[in-house]
Amino acid sequence: MRTWPARRWAVAAAVTVIAALVIGVPTGVVPTPFYTRMTPVLWWNYPVWLVSSVLEGLLVATYVRIGSAEAPEAALPERPRTARALGAGLLSVFAVGCPICNKLVVLAIGVSGALSYFAPLQPVLAAASVALLVHVLVRRLRTANVCAVPS
Repeated sequence: MRTWPARRWAVAAAVTVIAALVIGVPTGVVPTPFYTRMTPVLWWNYPVWLVSSVLEGLLVATYVRIGSAEAPEAALPERPRTARALGAGLLSVFAVGCPICNKLVVLAIGVSGALSYFAPLQPVLAAASVALLVHVLVRRLRTANVCAVPS
């Protein structure tokens, strides 16, 4: 990452801001008039939200082409390799979100179940999300020079 051009850092910064808004606004971590969170934001929601956003930004920046070299044509894989990153981003949304505002959780286990069972699992989801994002970023950084980005 030390050799990244300014273009990659600009993309990383832009995607970090977008990811912070996409995660923060619907979960109520960022207070807006569009959504009122029913439970208070916990202290650990802020670091998880920020770290997840930064890791998503760095990950997307690894796909920005450096230079004008033509990449050889390669067959697209059947399943995109970004599925882990998307899954980790979704985990961060579930981790920092309001447990009783999540319609899927309330539908599955009810409001009391969401507070009794899902809320205590949210820190575990947060740790899994950050760990998965770090894993995906490290793997992408190790293979970024080997796997050319198709144009």
